[in-house]
Amino acid sequence: MADLDAMRHSASHVMAEAVQSLIPNSRLGIGPAIEEGFYYDFELPRPLAPDDLAQIEARMAEIKVRNSEFVCQELSKDEARALFSDQPYKLELIAELPDEKVSIYRQGDWYDLCRGPHVHSTGEIGEFKLLSIAGAYWRGDEKRPMLQRIYGTTFPDKQGLETYLHKLEEAERRDHRRLGKELDLFSIQEDAGPGLIFWHPKGAMIRYLIENFWKEEHLKRGYQLVYSPHIARADLWKTSGHWGWYRENMYAPMEIEGAPYLIKPMNCPFHILIYKSRLRSYRELPFRWAELGTVYRYERSGTLHGMLRVRGFTQDDAHIFCRPDQLEAEVAKALDFAIFLLQTFGFREFNVELSVRDPQNRTKYLGSDEIWDRAEGALSSALERRGQPYHRAEGEAVFYGPKIDIKLIDALGRPWQGPTIQVDFNMPEKFDLNYVSEDGSEKRVIMVHRAMLGSLERFMGCLIEHYAGAFPVWLAPVQATIIPIADRHLDYAQKVNDQLTEAGLRVEVDSRPERMNQKIRQAQLNKIPYMLVVGDKEGADGTVAVRVRSGENLGPMPVAELQSLIERQVRAKE
Repeated sequence: MADLDAMRHSASHVMAEAVQSLIPNSRLGIGPAIEEGFYYDFELPRPLAPDDLAQIEARMAEIKVRNSEFVCQELSKDEARALFSDQPYKLELIAELPDEKVSIYRQGDWYDLCRGPHVHSTGEIGEFKLLSIAGAYWRGDEKRPMLQRIYGTTFPDKQGLETYLHKLEEAERRDHRRLGKELDLFSIQEDAGPGLIFWHPKGAMIRYLIENFWKEEHLKRGYQLVYSPHIARADLWKTSGHWGWYRENMYAPMEIEGAPYLIKPMNCPFHILIYKSRLRSYRELPFRWAELGTVYRYERSGTLHGMLRVRGFTQDDAHIFCRPDQLEAEVAKALDFAIFLLQTFGFREFNVELSVRDPQNRTKYLGSDEIWDRAEGALSSALERRGQPYHRAEGEAVFYGPKIDIKLIDALGRPWQGPTIQVDFNMPEKFDLNYVSEDGSEKRVIMVHRAMLGSLERFMGCLIEHYAGAFPVWLAPVQATIIPIADRHLDYAQKVNDQLTEAGLRVEVDSRPERMNQKIRQAQLNKIPYMLVVGDKEGADGTVAVRVRSGENLGPMPVAELQSLIERQVRAKE
């Protein structure tokens, strides 16, 4: 929406003018429109506080009412340098501009270095709201100064703004970091270091259920499970190319018996070594090898975000080694599998992108036109056979092969990075991966990297937010809590617990000396699917009084019937 982008970019200028009028000696960074709003970076003589946002908003409202026209003016670089002589960040930008003429935009007496576009006047910036303050390195470089960034948003009308603010409130309510602490699912311990996830028992139970389901479904589809080490000699990573192009994201080498070793950032070189452990025949292909492999990557502290961006994570990784004539069928199976998994976990909408070569510059890609045409055709054919809408991103393929990226859409309509299916012509070349063909000659194998969930950590964070912590029964770490009305009902509560636990259900007894209503309330806060209240009548009848976390009262139910109900939901993945 170009008009909305122009409105938001214009709002960032209005905000910058407001900040400079309220805080003298402010130095300006940049202020672009972004997907859901805008921001501006400032170097300020004092730290901003949340209370400042209200004052800045009030001044923005005054500038809006003034209704100054946005006027573009073209200057020489020397004129621009003179105009921004007290603005070092603007001077840096001016020096980097390739043309001898630069443009500024004025709104009344205030001006900024800018290419536009803008709305006609400040009165057209719509309904706006400033949202938050954050730190941001200048030009995204941690070696440069830390600036203060103000985020805001604007919409053409009040309803659009209110809808968006409600969405933000709902996102805050679902924030996996807050819910992870409240529901005792995971933590990040400062004593251990940032970006490292500690899975608590309830979170570990959910992970166990995800992993078991993942393994069972892979085995059904002809995958074999493998396990690989966490470290390897540095030479392996030099051969794979990671040492050359990914070194800044790898941890420093450790010396073992005089040789440098590296902790793995990827699983693929290990699966390749398994493939190379003996000669492979065309009759054996394809191999589908899957691993829940934990890897470690150095992510800068400023980019870490709960479970979504971490330094140690477990990839649900798999690599397929196949012949060229098998590629299309393998891609189609992988795509079907990915969609099946996501739908089982409750995701129904997806954004799909197919990254292919730049048709105008095919020389920068590894491999022949024939093999690229086959690979791109296999990926697009798999998507079209499913009737899956997708965006074809020309020029977005990496040099070693095309890929499919699937972004899953959560309950708030937000996209999350999900499955990837990547054809790789590079690793087979680097490691000389071949198979013996029908005529006895050696031919190059094709390698497909694919991850269904991405990483268990990020997928868990996504699940928490998608369900707002109220996991479906099959994934809930505790499926039912048994609530005795009084201490004399504890024996019957334990009997019910033993019966359901023996059936494989996950239940607990709340034996705390609290009132029944308080226990029910706590179970609802813990988002436990079922609350089973037991008293004299239930003990005499062999029943439980069933409530669900939504507050609905299902009334008395024989224990066996309640057991069957939960078992049906587990089988149906509900």
